Amino acid sequence: MIRYPAYAKVNVFLKITGTRGEYHTLTSRFVLVKELCDLLWFESKTTPEFEIRGDFDCDVGSNTIYKAYKHLQSATRSNTLSAFFETHAVCVDKQIPSFAGLGGGSSDAATFLRMCNDTFELGLSKDELAEIGANVGADVPFFVYGYESANVKGIGEIVEPYDEPAMAFEVTTPDLRISTPAVYRYYREHLYDPISQEEATRLEAMPSRDILASLVPKEANDLYPAALGCYPELAEKEGWFFSGSGSSFFKIKDE
Repeated sequence: MIRYPAYAKVNVFLKITGTRGEYHTLTSRFVLVKELCDLLWFESKTTPEFEIRGDFDCDVGSNTIYKAYKHLQSATRSNTLSAFFETHAVCVDKQIPSFAGLGGGSSDAATFLRMCNDTFELGLSKDELAEIGANVGADVPFFVYGYESANVKGIGEIVEPYDEPAMAFEVTTPDLRISTPAVYRYYREHLYDPISQEEATRLEAMPSRDILASLVPKEANDLYPAALGCYPELAEKEGWFFSGSGSSFFKIKDE
């Protein structure tokens, strides 16, 4: 079976632009990390239940891959799809840390959607896959499109490719599980200060290298101070930037 890579991402910048009901809206530069990925493939099995094989710390029903399957099945009503997963498991070589701000679960879900679309010739466009993926998680559409760099806006549903030279990153992840909802809640209660549209537009136009050269880590990511406030045990790393709601840090590799 073909093994599909599910790449990690980092947020070069992440700025809150406002709220939409319970959700925060944002603008952010997502960049794929080609040095870090999970691998997904299908494998025969003997029991009919949907099965995911891999090093996960959640049950199948809570797994983003299973959620992607359920939404894909609901959208396509494909008998071929449901029959296949009665005889095949989804296998994942899990390398992206969980609860780390690197998008591992979202990338797995998006990769699974693309695999199914290819394998079963479902004929879904990337826009249609992204719409299905958005039901699984806010970051899934970015991974569905597969852009190496993109500005992601709204609550993740707006993905605009950003053309810039590829970058290589160093990534380090402390042994600390961070709750994204807890970090957003801390931000809203203690630090809420949305970026202006003018500043958002300026950042969206800047190359990632220029952004990282001109901003300090706490300026680049609105959730970094919130994570530090929410998790006192989270230690700052001099010269490293913070991805998503954490807990991973990154920097561009020296060339």
